[in-house]
Amino acid sequence: MTSQVFYRKWRPGTLADVVGQEPITQTLLNALASGRISHAYLFCGPRGTGKTSTARALAKAVNCLTNGQGEPCNTCDICQAITEGRALDVIEVDAASNTGVDDIRSLREKVNYAPNEARYKVYIIDEVHMLSTAASNALLKTLEEPPAHVIFILATTESHKILPTIISRCQRFDFRRLSQQDITTKLIRICETEGITAEPEAVRLIARSATGSLRDAENLLQQMTTYYGSDIGFRQVQEVLGITGDQRTRELARHVINGDVPAGVATINNVNNDGLNLRQFNRELVEYLRTLLLVKTGADESVDLTTEDLAELKGLATKASLAHILKVVKTFGQLDIGLGNHSALPLELAIVDCSLAPPAEEEKPVRRHEPAPRPVQKATPPPVTAAPTTTPPERIPAPSETPQSAVVTSSPAAVPGSETERLRQDWKKVIEEAPLETKKTPALAILRSAGFQPVSVENDKVILSFKYPVFKEKLEDPENQRVVDSIISHFLGHPCRVQCVAEDNHLVKEALKLGAQIVDTEEA
Repeated sequence: MTSQVFYRKWRPGTLADVVGQEPITQTLLNALASGRISHAYLFCGPRGTGKTSTARALAKAVNCLTNGQGEPCNTCDICQAITEGRALDVIEVDAASNTGVDDIRSLREKVNYAPNEARYKVYIIDEVHMLSTAASNALLKTLEEPPAHVIFILATTESHKILPTIISRCQRFDFRRLSQQDITTKLIRICETEGITAEPEAVRLIARSATGSLRDAENLLQQMTTYYGSDIGFRQVQEVLGITGDQRTRELARHVINGDVPAGVATINNVNNDGLNLRQFNRELVEYLRTLLLVKTGADESVDLTTEDLAELKGLATKASLAHILKVVKTFGQLDIGLGNHSALPLELAIVDCSLAPPAEEEKPVRRHEPAPRPVQKATPPPVTAAPTTTPPERIPAPSETPQSAVVTSSPAAVPGSETERLRQDWKKVIEEAPLETKKTPALAILRSAGFQPVSVENDKVILSFKYPVFKEKLEDPENQRVVDSIISHFLGHPCRVQCVAEDNHLVKEALKLGAQIVDTEEA
């Protein structure tokens, strides 16, 4: 006996069997009961939500020999023929492979022929958004005024790509993603009927990973039974899905919230050295941080957690403000870790960025108060400006601006107009004016995010002092070194070479003795 995949074997046979789309199925049942069947329907929604199954159930319902004004009986000849895919009057067209205008013209010619044995000829056109513009226009007239014995059912996952003129000629139904509860209920029923023993946590994990698609969940369940047999455990589902289940996601979340950069970087490198999938690890970290955000906002009732996990999250939530947690979730949620990228640099940059966020917020009030002395200084110049022909008024703004710039980006050791001062004052321009071929390199990302400062420029050698040794080591990589040399040489206008040192380097100490100050330039 030929076996069938679960999603075909368990395809809904009636409108009532369609899971999670009650508003749509009830509307169609009311239309069948009152005899108000439309000549054209448009089913929109994500994959695996029941669009084609509903279309087939509707085709059986309008042609059922037993009823014809409600649910199909699934026992008459017409219903069985449609279920088995051998009904001549129910034509399924794949618009993805029949996109041309000639295909639609052929369809228009066949539409005029009467049904062979059914009451209606039903055309189910799947992925209708794939039709070419010419083919869509060729379908318009027939779709607007088809023969009385024809019903069109169009299905699509991308309704925004369909011509508005086609949408206006159809009765539209939007299918939504299925809830985890609906998918879990259906999977449990399948397991009970098929003799599969599955742990409740395993079934819920399959339902959650399906992201609202019942077909994906049924396929995954069958994949599990093929590999592990009729006994399915939670750990087995984790292995198939590639979920690490690593407790270091919680460990890293604690380090991020506490601002412990060295411990966080060490955790990331341990995960990378163990060969875990960094993309999946980051996905699980973001999910854990999302739960932390919900707990912080008081929405902990919406998450399914044990008492111990909830207590742990509440304790962690008290250590950070809502703004900080929001910043962390956004930073890690926006990371783009490719399938072929095995570098831990994006995660390392993210944890440093999150850890440096609170100091940046503390600096803002200081800078807001700086402009306050300006009105006092502007109030004193009027007696001086009484002689407009003299030069003193032109020199007055310079002293007032010098202390401000010194607080933010300059230092007493930097000679005004020197290349060292140019780098400190205009580091933002260094990043913006970087050569085009360096825009997407890791080196530029380090220069944009890492805590460091230019110490000096002597004999075409630029010395950068790094606060965190890990970024100094990253930048000393030969390829990164070449890119940084190119970026700074392009800005200064002459060839130069960059030397990276730590803050405790003797060169930095000597510069500090001469009056230099350590200034973070990550905001630049």
